Amino acid sequence: PKSEDLKGLTDSRVNETLVCTLSCSSVIDVLGLQDSKQSVAAVEKLSGGLSALSDIYVVSTFRLPAKLGGVLLGIYSKQDNRKYLEVAIMGKINKVLVRYVKADGKVHTVNMQNANLADGRTHSIILRVGGLQRNNINMELYVDCRLADSSQGLPPLVPLPREVEMVEIRHGQKTYARLQGALVSLMMALGGSVAKAGSLTDCPFQGDSSSYNSGDHTKALIGQLIIFNQILGELRQDIREQVKEMSLIRNTILECQVCGFHEPRSRCFPNPCHKGVSCMESLHYPGYTCGPCPPGTTGNGTHCRDIDECDVQPCFSPQACVNTAGGFSCQPCPPGLWGAPLSGTGLDYAKTHKQDCVDIDECVDLPDACVPNSVCVNTVGSYKCGGCKPGFLGNQTSGCFPRKSCAALTFNPCDINAHCAMERNGEVACRCNVGWAGNGNTCGMDTDIDGYPDRSLPCMDNDKHCKQDNCVFTPNSGQEDADNDGIGDQCDEDADGDGIKNVEDNCRLVPNKDQQNSDSDSFGDACDNCPNVPNSDQKDTDNNGQGDACDQDIDGDGIPNVLDNCPKVPNPMQTDRDRDGVGDACDSCPELSNPMQAKHGRLFNICRDGDGHQDSRDNCPDIPNSSQLDSDNDGLGDDCDHDDDNDGILDDYDNCRLIVNPNQKDSDVNGIGDVCENDFDNDAVMDLFDVCPESAEVTLTDFRAYQTVILDPEGDAQIDPNWVVLNQGMEIVQTMNSDPGLAVGYTAFNGVDFEGTFHVNTVTDDDYAGFIFGYQDSSSFYVVMWKQTEQAYWQSIPFRAMAQPALQLKAVKSRTGPGEFLRNALWHTGDTSGEVKLLWKDPRNTGWMDKTSYRWQLSHRPQVGYIRVKLFEGTRVVADSGVVVDTTMRGGRLGVFCFSQENIIWSNLRYRCNGRTADPAWKMILNGRLANL
Repeated sequence: PKSEDLKGLTDSRVNETLVCTLSCSSVIDVLGLQDSKQSVAAVEKLSGGLSALSDIYVVSTFRLPAKLGGVLLGIYSKQDNRKYLEVAIMGKINKVLVRYVKADGKVHTVNMQNANLADGRTHSIILRVGGLQRNNINMELYVDCRLADSSQGLPPLVPLPREVEMVEIRHGQKTYARLQGALVSLMMALGGSVAKAGSLTDCPFQGDSSSYNSGDHTKALIGQLIIFNQILGELRQDIREQVKEMSLIRNTILECQVCGFHEPRSRCFPNPCHKGVSCMESLHYPGYTCGPCPPGTTGNGTHCRDIDECDVQPCFSPQACVNTAGGFSCQPCPPGLWGAPLSGTGLDYAKTHKQDCVDIDECVDLPDACVPNSVCVNTVGSYKCGGCKPGFLGNQTSGCFPRKSCAALTFNPCDINAHCAMERNGEVACRCNVGWAGNGNTCGMDTDIDGYPDRSLPCMDNDKHCKQDNCVFTPNSGQEDADNDGIGDQCDEDADGDGIKNVEDNCRLVPNKDQQNSDSDSFGDACDNCPNVPNSDQKDTDNNGQGDACDQDIDGDGIPNVLDNCPKVPNPMQTDRDRDGVGDACDSCPELSNPMQAKHGRLFNICRDGDGHQDSRDNCPDIPNSSQLDSDNDGLGDDCDHDDDNDGILDDYDNCRLIVNPNQKDSDVNGIGDVCENDFDNDAVMDLFDVCPESAEVTLTDFRAYQTVILDPEGDAQIDPNWVVLNQGMEIVQTMNSDPGLAVGYTAFNGVDFEGTFHVNTVTDDDYAGFIFGYQDSSSFYVVMWKQTEQAYWQSIPFRAMAQPALQLKAVKSRTGPGEFLRNALWHTGDTSGEVKLLWKDPRNTGWMDKTSYRWQLSHRPQVGYIRVKLFEGTRVVADSGVVVDTTMRGGRLGVFCFSQENIIWSNLRYRCNGRTADPAWKMILNGRLANL
């Protein structure tokens, strides 16, 4: 302003005008841009700032409804809508996304985390873009005046074009993705500090001091100095008064010494002390001092009372101590224990002498304490009898008898390419070795290791596994043949026989020559479970033949989706204890209201036994039992329940541990009760065929019910895996070149043996495939993975990941969970702090081969941390991890894993509950014979 215009202003108004002249010129009020002329001027100012300044700031105050968001600010080209700079709020995932075009013309995206903005309340943000004149820029995000996230080393912004009229500034009310809320203010500050930018939204950052308030600081300092001088004067006067009083006391003492004292009478006559305690004259009040109290008593010498030495517990148990006058004595040791008697006088003696009662080992001193050939366990003061020793069968009631074994057979009934195994009922079973198939008595070559021989076998029992494989070189354990032409679907070029090749057929297993497809997905109407609604995943939660995309009751519990508080989990009772609108069956915290289903941190996720179940929900919180098996439904898991069937007979003595039989009837006296002779868990599946004979909840290998887990949910560079389950849940196929993902069964295991055949049925890719075990959540599981060739991951952010072509065993305990950090950590062959630990790698460093079948065998005993993986190619072992000891996950679920690899077959899948470890190497470790684990 001109000088003559300022004549009528007061001094304060002049100062305000000068401040605005210096600061307001560097601030663009985006909401105040009303016409094109103002917008062009703002773009010119911004263009100059980007080319000359080192920092710019986006400052805004707004309010967003829950889980909503939109574009807050955008600077675009009017010609091709190019994003020079765009700031978007992602309320659903609590992020702020910053997008801008790089020098190469591609759009770069920066994810700013911890932006909890969409909750219906008013918030302010400050986005600082710094280092504009350097080769790399950095960004900082402040939410409600606090630093929420930052990112460094970013590609620089490109300059705005000279034709500024071709650039448009849009805000949350004008952009294509409208901001769904109330926008209070939106400004851009060019240059300056964070403190100055914070002043635009009332953020009290410490930073630049204003020159105009220096006088106030000086006045305050002078006032404090005046008060300080007053206090010093008062202190000086107090010291003078103290000197006068000390002089008076000194004179009084000197006068007493001149006058002298008269000899007093004896204070020890008569004796004022306790009986038997000596008395001594003293110059101090009361004129005498008593000696110490007698041993076994306590007091000041004048009064002495008896000490209760039992208070310091000198005896084996508090109840065994007897206090006496001046001493104590201990009663004899309890039954089952032995020790010398103890008595004494005084507290010191009681503290330094303790009665020691040593346990008597009844298992040694009493040879017949338990029945012969059974386990005797010595306990403190007693003992208990356990089950029969290895090689024996029975219990403490009927006795322990020798168990049949393969070594004791007079002849071997098994094929030369089979091995002998003993069933639970003592019967002999023959099983073909890996790479061979048949009924065990007769075995033939099995090239693709899917359980069917290359040629038919002359088996007496007509076992189905003696029939010729209808796909000799491609595993298909279900032998599916849609057109019944004798060629399995996996290797049939026209599986449904409709004259259209599989690669062109939109229903490869259902004949449909017309190829009619009413919707836009890739499935023809003949095989589409939603023929009029696109649903590429064909997901059908309730298996009613109608896909979730068009099913009004997805979970099949009789309650329509719009009324169902768990639309994808059957819960006809609709129980909702915390009344948060989410049913208990699918609520992450059923006891705590959390309608947004947000995780509530470690407070509600404490699992001290490591089995994947938080203590508040674990039926054995101190003993790992991932399966949570509770046979009698008493709320106490079998692993910590001493009477699993609640029939009044303890498990160690019960001949049917899982079935109520108080009479313990055992007609053949073999140690197994009649009611559980052939079906130990009473699940209607004979033990001979039951994969978990001691769990009524698991009978056969079945992955038909599975959970999909996407390990890199961000970005669209690749698609999600497409899982196809065959052979009644014993075969899984993944068809897409996809992001990393898992297909996980819902059954959780303690000890388990897991095996299957792995086959890559293509020659066009070279990436990862494998399987998982001990799965507890998407951040906690073990994975065995294998890559064909060495390769660096194509995205080097957040860090460079290098994969080697070797079979690898990894423990995943991710701090970040699914996302780019876990993605790169899985790709990398090695340890990644806070994400993945490499437990073992095949030293051969060789990758898998195309169209070749491999068989894996896994043994996991989570209670002791035992892990061992073997890999077969044909009939020979090509990799063996040996014994690996790790207790990161104490049990969990099983599944398969893929990462950027298409056309993977996991065939002939088998799992079996097994908590026993017969591995000689493990026994050597327990005995301390191996120096290195």
